[in-house]
Amino acid sequence: MQHGIYYAYWEHEWDGDYHYYIDKVSSLGFDILEIAAGPLPEYSDEELKELKKHAADKNIRLTVGYGPVPENNISSSDPAVRKHALEFYTDLFKRMEKIGATLIGGALYSCWPIDFSKPVDKKCDWERGIEGMAKLGRIAAECGIEVLGLESLNRFENHVINTSKECTAFVKSVRELEPKASNVSVMLDTFHMNIEEESIGAAIREAGSLLGHFHTGECNRMVPGRGRTPWREIGEALRDINYDKTVVMEPFVMPGGTVGQNIKVWRDIVPDTSEEALDRDAKKALEFERYMLG
Repeated sequence: MQHGIYYAYWEHEWDGDYHYYIDKVSSLGFDILEIAAGPLPEYSDEELKELKKHAADKNIRLTVGYGPVPENNISSSDPAVRKHALEFYTDLFKRMEKIGATLIGGALYSCWPIDFSKPVDKKCDWERGIEGMAKLGRIAAECGIEVLGLESLNRFENHVINTSKECTAFVKSVRELEPKASNVSVMLDTFHMNIEEESIGAAIREAGSLLGHFHTGECNRMVPGRGRTPWREIGEALRDINYDKTVVMEPFVMPGGTVGQNIKVWRDIVPDTSEEALDRDAKKALEFERYMLG
């Protein structure tokens, strides 16, 4: 099992100096740095090459997270938007190949966060999403991308996939439609599961071998071990399905900026948000997580 953390734990915007965070997570003992997809289209080939080399030198695996903006919604009712999304992801996958990233996760089947002030059509978004992800899975495979994790999100952030059962059914439909899209996988997140699932352990077992990526964090958005999430139950379930893949913690504890606004963080969730304190908390959480889930 490889353990990582999302760079935005330390940031107020969906961007950052990934070289800085490669060094940081390496010094804290992590295996993985998860970065945001959004900025990658702005990187030159030389910058992508340097990022890959730096990560390799520090023995850090890069994975990618993405909350698709509306214009990259692969399940949009607008054919022009779907076409744009397909072009965006095709370019993104090529860039991921250049930095050696073989995993991307998020609401790739839709967009994030959904604007619920406008009408939503779950049935049609679901059907278009399956068709779109079948195409993306095939294209991603050609770029050596092994996992496209479809994240099951809580009802307040998306309407298409809210539970492990839904996510598992969706992934199976994608794979049946396009056999070359076997990289399309279930992605679960303990924060969202805490809201939607009757049993977190049962939800993990529901996904079984289709689980390709796992996000961790407390129900209060703190690092693992600082809330009431049932980690023992989670560890038992992961062991039951022989999960030995990627585990990336995704805490958000600071208000401010686009990150704070999107995640709805309106206060300092922890008393000390200095970089030194955040580092200490992350390191302790890594030790806790390795013990509970390993």
